[in-house]
Amino acid sequence: MMGCWVLNESLPIMVVLSWLGVNLYLFMVTFRWYEEEESFLYTRVILGSTLAWAKASALCLNFNCMLILLPISRNFISFVRGTSTCCRGPWGRQLDKNLKFHKLVAYGIAVSAAIHIVAHLFNLERYHLSQSEEASGLPAALSKLGNSPNESYLNPIRTAGTNTVIELLTTIAGITGLVLSLALILLMTSSTEFIRQVSYELFWYTHHVFIIFFISLALHGAGRIVRGQTPESLLLHNVTFCRNHYDKWHAVAQCPMPQFSGKEPSAWKWVLGPVVLYACERIIRFWRFQQEVVITKVISHPSGVLELRMKKRDFTMAPGQYIFIQCPAISPLEWHPFTLTSAPHEDFFSVHIRAAGDWTGALCEAFGAQGQDLKDPCSLPRLAVDGPFGAALTDVFHYPASVCIAAGIGVTPFAALLKSLWHRCCDSQSQLKPSKVYFYWICRDARAFEWFADLLLSLETQMSEQGKTHFLSYRIFLTGWDEDQALHIALHWDENTDVITGLKQKTFYGRPNWDDEFKQIAYNHPSSSIGVFFCGPSALSKTLQRMCRLYSSADPRGVHFYYNKESF
Repeated sequence: MMGCWVLNESLPIMVVLSWLGVNLYLFMVTFRWYEEEESFLYTRVILGSTLAWAKASALCLNFNCMLILLPISRNFISFVRGTSTCCRGPWGRQLDKNLKFHKLVAYGIAVSAAIHIVAHLFNLERYHLSQSEEASGLPAALSKLGNSPNESYLNPIRTAGTNTVIELLTTIAGITGLVLSLALILLMTSSTEFIRQVSYELFWYTHHVFIIFFISLALHGAGRIVRGQTPESLLLHNVTFCRNHYDKWHAVAQCPMPQFSGKEPSAWKWVLGPVVLYACERIIRFWRFQQEVVITKVISHPSGVLELRMKKRDFTMAPGQYIFIQCPAISPLEWHPFTLTSAPHEDFFSVHIRAAGDWTGALCEAFGAQGQDLKDPCSLPRLAVDGPFGAALTDVFHYPASVCIAAGIGVTPFAALLKSLWHRCCDSQSQLKPSKVYFYWICRDARAFEWFADLLLSLETQMSEQGKTHFLSYRIFLTGWDEDQALHIALHWDENTDVITGLKQKTFYGRPNWDDEFKQIAYNHPSSSIGVFFCGPSALSKTLQRMCRLYSSADPRGVHFYYNKESF
């Protein structure tokens, strides 16, 4: 189960604006250059402004293809976070929005590619029209160049009867352009939310078409179909004068026949660095794949939740981080992310996995979590672990009081966080000790409480033994139940422990009244800075942001709620 901090779902506005600004700058500068550059004057005579549209969008395409691999180089991101001072704390957590930036860049590639394709379709048609019998004037004269010895052509369509489709499919630019288009369509369509939910495996395997995409991109410009006047020809052939005397070329000394050539391909220069970086990323993943992971314990929790406890040499983690797991016996290529549910002080690291798809279902079955007897660790399939990744949730330790709110599956990352908070509370040497933690969990299905209730029960017992019951105040809200459950709850309401969770704290039914909750917290901590951390759907995230603004005092000496814009 992969938790997801949605305290700030979108990318920072400055990142989006910067990315848009660079794209617009590159587009406008390139567009203007091809509209004014003297060496492409004759090319513009045939193609018009679509030449600039095609070239400007091509540069934006190259720029975004340079960026697209960087956000998914997770080891590189971890390296940047660990070595750069500016990438720690709140700024470092922006790196965890890497997939959102990856998607943003992908949209940029799609838009640039669409403009580029449409512009070149117009270019191809204009090349063909200028070679037709109806063509006249300078476009016709330019299209006939290359038919005599010692002449170089400008128009790649050599005869009026040329089939443009066949011509397109017999050139390097045409073939690679078609492959690029098909690969991009596959990549974009298989990345939709619907496909990833229905078949993550389809998304995973189809996404590796990116290898074909980058190879085709590097080769695309090798055909040099769009040509311009050579620098040597520009020195001898004055285009300003000669364009109006095309019928006297050869006859006039200052108007020798113009010579043309295609520009050297440049796409490979843009993507070479990121491709090499990503190749190193895959080598690191392969090296980590070879490292031994020892499975120390397998626990089957109610509701089909599998807990795996593991050890790995030199493995260090922080609350809120996640790992990628691969099981070669199930799939030799697929890596799936899971939130770490263990705390840093524990001598193992753990994840909780629920069968929610083909891969997770196969994993739970392989480990005997679906009605079978749990297998001996020695007979279990091998696992590979990459990570941990993500920013540590260290901000929660900086507030004298913290409010942690989880909705549904969003409770997963709080397992490690609550353990870590309690450990620091009991550690006399720890300087980061919140005096109070409020924990809220809103869930629709009562069965989902079962695996997490063990952790809360353990914390409840330890707090009672050490006389620190004030440290953690938690409230669990059940938003969905049937008539049988309601009757069972009513019959056992007077018991000392909750009928659903087994905890001393009774479960609440319905949704929290956030106005009352924030009002009470503000009353309890009249002059404090309170951190609010949330994992769940965006609608509730917006509500909590509004509550933080509403109940923060205008007086600097009063209570202030800080809605930390974490991303995980």
